[in-house]
Parts: sequence; structure tokens; C-alpha cells
Amino acid sequence: MPLNVSQHDDGPCRSVADLRKAIVGLDTPVPLLDGSERPYVFLDNAASTPSFRPVLRAIEDFLPWYSGVHRGTGFKSLLATEVFDAAHDAAGEFVGADLETNAVIFTKNTTECVNKLAARYGFGKEDVVLTTLLEHHSNDLPWRKHARVVHVGMTHDGHIDLEALHAALLRGNGRVRLVAVSGASNITGLCAPIHQIARWAHGAGAKIFVDAAQLAPHHAIDMLPDDHPEHIDFLAFSAHKMYAPFGTGVLIGPRTFFGQGDPDAVGGGVVDIVTLEKAVWNRPPQKEEAGSPNVIGGIALGAAIKVLRSVGMDAIAAHELDLLSYAYQRMATVGKVAFYGPTDHLEEKVGVMAFNVDGLHHSLVAAILGTEGGLGVRDGCFCAHPYVKELLGVSPEEDAVLTAEVIAGDKSHMPGMVRASFGCYNTHDDIDALVDMVERIAKGQYKGNYTQNRATGAFTAEGFAPDFQRYCRIAGPRVPSRPHSEAS
Repeated sequence: MPLNVSQHDDGPCRSVADLRKAIVGLDTPVPLLDGSERPYVFLDNAASTPSFRPVLRAIEDFLPWYSGVHRGTGFKSLLATEVFDAAHDAAGEFVGADLETNAVIFTKNTTECVNKLAARYGFGKEDVVLTTLLEHHSNDLPWRKHARVVHVGMTHDGHIDLEALHAALLRGNGRVRLVAVSGASNITGLCAPIHQIARWAHGAGAKIFVDAAQLAPHHAIDMLPDDHPEHIDFLAFSAHKMYAPFGTGVLIGPRTFFGQGDPDAVGGGVVDIVTLEKAVWNRPPQKEEAGSPNVIGGIALGAAIKVLRSVGMDAIAAHELDLLSYAYQRMATVGKVAFYGPTDHLEEKVGVMAFNVDGLHHSLVAAILGTEGGLGVRDGCFCAHPYVKELLGVSPEEDAVLTAEVIAGDKSHMPGMVRASFGCYNTHDDIDALVDMVERIAKGQYKGNYTQNRATGAFTAEGFAPDFQRYCRIAGPRVPSRPHSEAS
């Protein structure tokens, strides 16, 4: 029997208005500190998005036919292989990849995509990966394991310092093998001029990798033909940020590249034949998808892409630009709020707004928003510590003290921001709910007494201990000894 998840019209999505009706859990009530409940307002889409109903419906439709793919001879296996391979094609077509010459590889997430590419690139000791200060750790740390990484800084308002990046390429003397940039920042929302950077990279004999995790859900992407000077050589994105949170990442790059060398992970599915002496590798993408793949995740991504394309990425981008404009307009009426990144030329951004309330710890503000307002936001450094600390003006001396404190187990002084991030289904009402709560917080009109856990930096309200099992049956009793971890 299908899951009972629909409280709204479950028809096709043809407009932005339809997208809001297509969100699973949109009207889910959550408990507040005062004992009341209210529908959850989800403003943490830059971290992960809820699921589209058509995505969940596609999974329900497919589950009776689930089977292992690529090597079975039964009807279910043949059907599963057909739809799984079609999902690869849909992912490539979504970003304008030439499927004749480029492989579409499924992983767990964008992080795994970057690690795979870094491991497979074949860097030498003197090879350089040129990246920026704006990057998520996932587009920085994997490169450090395999090459010498050079970071380009930012302008005063948070943009990539493009002049410095171009100059670094020109003086690289051919040592720069790869330029790795985010398509959009997960903190300021700023979009990089990826095609201009691609032209520069190719002119210097390098290739470009674009981390599109924050860009793909919001703006149309075109990798361009392989022989175009502004072609994107490698690109990655994640289904869980595209309304299909079922564990799939996408890495796209030349078939010839992935056809060479050994895969980074080996086992079932990656080989044509194995003897006791050697293995002959399969063709990509199977060569790069070791073991039984996440077929359900692939089906979900394909279904999400169908929804997004039916509405149109240009329409989604226009709607989210309107949301961002409205958010800044409303938040500007609240005193004691500081913003990070530009607040104008919003067409250069995706729907992300980072801020702080003067005199209040970012984690306290986020805790109040969730506990008293039923608002889901995020706070901290958002897995981009260097960028956040630069935007906040943290000096090297202050950074050294903070680092020592964190190593000693104390995150109570860790700098950070509050981030509200908008999806295609959010509305002005969602933003009004956020602004009204921020205004109350800025005026000191919140009700709870909050204490900070120095080990995590997080704040919790005294006396707020909701019964998770009441809201979700699989949320078992909490184990007191289980450590509570906070994403940074």
C-alpha cells in the first residue's frame, strides 16, 4: 500500500505555485517552547531540501519492481537497469552534458564526487590545484590530499578576487592542473562566473571543476560543448539539495578521462573480467560505481529533475530572486542585524542570506528561532571556516586562540553566522515568519532561558524536551550516553 503522505493536490507541477503543494511534510506541526505547535517553516535548504511528492511517488511506483541492476537477466532486473540508466542520462541532460563524450557517475553526494575526482586525477608532486577562499570544505580538503592547493582570496564584499585568480593562472607556468570553484557559495549565495573562469583555465593549460551543489537547484547550468573554450570539464551536484534526499551525488566528466587508470574503489561491477593475476576494468560509469548502487536514489533524482524541468529553472530562479529581494527588504527594517556578502545586485546570488543579531551569539539566535518560532535555519561556519572568518574579520591572532580552544574541546567562542536559505517552494509568508522572530529576538522579547554546551557551542532552552516518538514513531528513546554532535 502506498505511503500516506499527501495532504494536498498530488497533480503535476507546471508552475512555481505548484511546487509548494508538491513538498512532503510542508504542513508538519512542530512543538514550541510554550507548549503550542505550529507548522514548520523550513529555511535550511542550502543544507538539504525536503522531498517532492512526485519523487516519493516515483519511488513507490518503482519499489515493486526493485532489483539489482546491470547483471540480472530477469524482467525486474532489466526494468530496474533501464530506469537507473535513464536517471544517469537525465542528470547529464539537466546540466547540458554531451552524453556521447561524457560519463555521468552516481556517488553518495558531492563530497564523494570531489574525493573521487581528486583520487583519480593523477596529480604529481609539483601539480597545483587552484581554488578560492570561498569554498566549502568538500571542495578544498580532498584536493589537499593529492596536490598542492593554492587559495585565491576574496574582495571586500565576499566575491572571488577574479583578478588574483587570473594572475595566479598566468604565473602558474603550466603547473596548475585544475581550477576548482563552487558555482554558488553556501554562505553568501554569490555565483561564480564559471564560464569565464573556464576560459582562463583552458588558456593556461588547466581544466576546471565546478562544485554545483548550491547552484544546480536554483539556476540553469550548461556545461557547453566539449570543444567550447568555456566548457566545464568536470561538474558535481547532489540530489539531496534538489528535493530528492535519498543519497545520490552526480559527477560528470570526460569518458576518456574515467576510462583511463584504475578506479578509486574496486569490487563488484567495476570489472569485465578478473583472473588471479589481473582485473580488466569495465567502461565508465560502471567502472566508477563499485558495488550494488543506490538504485532508489537514482530513481529519485531522475524524478526530481523531471519536476524541476517541467516548471523551468528560469522560473525557479526568478521566484527565488523575488524571495531574496523581499527578505533583504524586510530584514532591513529590523535594527541590530548585520548581513554578510552583498545586499544588492541580487541576481548574482542564489537564495541564501547570512546574518547576525548584534550582541547575541549566532547559535543562540538559531536556537530561539527553532525553539520559539518553529523555524529551521542553520548557524556556524557552514563547513567553510576560512571564508566565514574572513567575512567576520577574524584576525590571525584571534584565529590562533580560537583554534587552540576548539582543540581543547571548547567551541563556545567559535565565530559564525545565522543562515536562512530559500527553496523553490518558499513564500513571502515564510520570510515574514522569520523576520518577525528576528525582530523579537533583537528586542530581547524571547521567552526562554538558554544555556550553552561549551563542547558543541549549541544553545538549548531550559525545560524544552520534546517527545520525539510522539512525532515520529521510529524516533526511539534517547540514549543519554550518546554524544551530541553539531555540524560546523
